[in-house]
Amino acid sequence: MYRPLADELRPTSIDQIVGQKHLLGEGRLLRRLIDNGQAPNMIFYGPSGTGKTTLAGIIAASSGRAMRRLNATTASVADIKDIIADIDTLLAPNGILLYLDEIQYFSKKQQQILLDFIENGKITLIASTTENPYFYVYNAILSRSTVFEFIAVSPEEVRPAVERAFRAAAGKAGFEVIYSDAAADHISRACGGDVRKAINAVELLVGSCIPENGTAH
Repeated sequence: MYRPLADELRPTSIDQIVGQKHLLGEGRLLRRLIDNGQAPNMIFYGPSGTGKTTLAGIIAASSGRAMRRLNATTASVADIKDIIADIDTLLAPNGILLYLDEIQYFSKKQQQILLDFIENGKITLIASTTENPYFYVYNAILSRSTVFEFIAVSPEEVRPAVERAFRAAAGKAGFEVIYSDAAADHISRACGGDVRKAINAVELLVGSCIPENGTAH
């Protein structure tokens, strides 16, 4: 079954995450919380492809919580109730970490439904948004959460991820891929700080290669 290369290369530990040293560097608040197995309610604010979803998964694993994901653009009240039904069951003995993507699209009513369960600790909320949460997130959610801002990843930080992507894509394709420094630099800059976009570009390029004698350029 096909898996996008970006998903296959998704980090499984903090040290594998590209960028965000202001949040995840040694001694930083968020890093200390994760290292201690803590999972407070949080809002991750920043552009796409900067590690928000990946970090939520790492936090769920390190805190022993069952992770559930919803996208606010399509989630309904029924979806929330389905997640709530798992509380205190064998499916989630240590509680649930709900990762709510694009929370700015959740209605006030939908956000209110979550409040009781957030307050009693049965659900830990990590919400993400590309918009300023102070304008789009219900105040009652904001007051119970800590906001962490993610920033676009620099080309210098993206470059090693691009190199790993070329190696992984070549391994999947079954032939050697020879690429120039200029090509890797271009992808690292052109992605605009979105690591996922850079990896997708590499996968597309390698997928379009026609190798000769087991090698593609």
